[in-house]
Amino acid sequence: MELETLRDLYLHELKDLYSAERQMIKAIPKMVKAATNRQLAAAFKQHLEQTKEQAKRLEDLLAKHGESVRGPKCQGMEGVLKEGDEMIGEDADEEVRDAGLIAAAQRAEHYEIAGYGCARTYAELLGDKQGAKILDRTIKEEGATDLKLTKLARSVINVKAKAAPSKSSRAANKREQSGGVTAAVGGAVKQMVKKVSG
Repeated sequence: MELETLRDLYLHELKDLYSAERQMIKAIPKMVKAATNRQLAAAFKQHLEQTKEQAKRLEDLLAKHGESVRGPKCQGMEGVLKEGDEMIGEDADEEVRDAGLIAAAQRAEHYEIAGYGCARTYAELLGDKQGAKILDRTIKEEGATDLKLTKLARSVINVKAKAAPSKSSRAANKREQSGGVTAAVGGAVKQMVKKVSG
């Protein structure tokens, strides 16, 4: 697609946003599955339904302009989601991983807010009042999701992640516990030997 006019750029941005939303629709279920906190998993599920609606609105908006949704893959979102996948695969404490999942989700939200903001500005300049209104609605939804994740992180997830013991302290606790068991068994054996020989 040649970008000769602002309208061309506007339509390009809408297609890019559609690609981003489609990628999110595939990525969010993985985040739901990886989240161990029920509130976080529920927030991700709710956002998945919202994301599907946002993609549908973009389809309708592009159709109104006589355009299909076909366009290049949004590489920016692909990169952001790749980082999220890496977080899912990390060997991390559950609470720490949940905190990382929120960070990954918020990066995606901020990326989308920036793209939708640009598209809304183009729509306003081009006189597409309906498009601007639709895009503004999505910006508000993305902002609300971001705020919800921030509140969840500050009040629950990050607090639990901070309190989570490190691997080295967990290993030390296991050694200490197994040492205590060994000492107890050893003591019991010594007592039995004394009784038998004594």
